[in-house]
Amino acid sequence: MADETLYEHAGGTEGLHRLEETFYARVLADPLLQPLFGAGRASHVEHLTWFTAESFGGPDRFSETLGFAHLIDVHRHLQITEEQRRRFVELYMAALDEAALPDDKPFRDAVRSHVEFGSHVAMQNSRAATDDELHPLRQVPRWTWDADPAGR
Repeated sequence: MADETLYEHAGGTEGLHRLEETFYARVLADPLLQPLFGAGRASHVEHLTWFTAESFGGPDRFSETLGFAHLIDVHRHLQITEEQRRRFVELYMAALDEAALPDDKPFRDAVRSHVEFGSHVAMQNSRAATDDELHPLRQVPRWTWDADPAGR
């Protein structure tokens, strides 16, 4: 697995699109998270797919098309709570099964680490009153089997 990227292991863009589509449907139906997403946007599944693909070692379409500043902007002022953050992680991990992504422990651990990290960044950015309070991350993080981009 060490030579294979998380992107490849997940089934590439097709597998990740299936995951994000499943996850997004769950979020829009969840009473705790739906208020953060409103009625939904047709482009959101594609944007989530691009972001996850890039994070997992696939094409850098998210950075080329939208850029990380877009991600900061969409989370600003949402006031994400810890309860919502935990529910986001729970629904994401459950969507892996429904979307039939690999269920091996190394992959699931890497995905959980990625979603935990990202949800903490999103929560911090959603509560930042000033730019100085934003998380310092300014580019799509590159996730590997062994560690998050902060080396933890």
